[in-house]
Amino acid sequence: MPENATNNPELESFVPYDIKDGEEYMNDEQLEHFRQILLKWKQELMEEVDRTVQHLQEDANNFADPADRATQEEEFSLELRTRDRERKLIKKINEALNDIDEGDYGYCESCGIEIGIRRLEARPTATLCVDCKTLAEIKERQIGG
Repeated sequence: MPENATNNPELESFVPYDIKDGEEYMNDEQLEHFRQILLKWKQELMEEVDRTVQHLQEDANNFADPADRATQEEEFSLELRTRDRERKLIKKINEALNDIDEGDYGYCESCGIEIGIRRLEARPTATLCVDCKTLAEIKERQIGG
């Protein structure tokens, strides 16, 4: 899932927030910084969804050759899986934007501490601090393994 800014071309164009000494965490300037990142990311994802729909409509051919038909169906299936992941990401972006509006953005939903500016820039939809995320991953591996 392309949630990391370093792997996400849509987010690479943003200049990192310049943290000033003594500034309050999640002040109006920081919240606006993250709102713009999230809105831009959402816009890019929505445009990609539109391109996929257009591509599926334009390229839907009924090939006589079963191999060609299977290849096209596999290509469409892969695109639809990608769009489904992006749909889920758009939902997370909307939740993050709602958290900004509610004043909850930037705080760990598990322990309540600050997630941190740099972590949020790398993963704007993060809802857990590094420690809680690490703990959750360890628990997941224990249960899933």
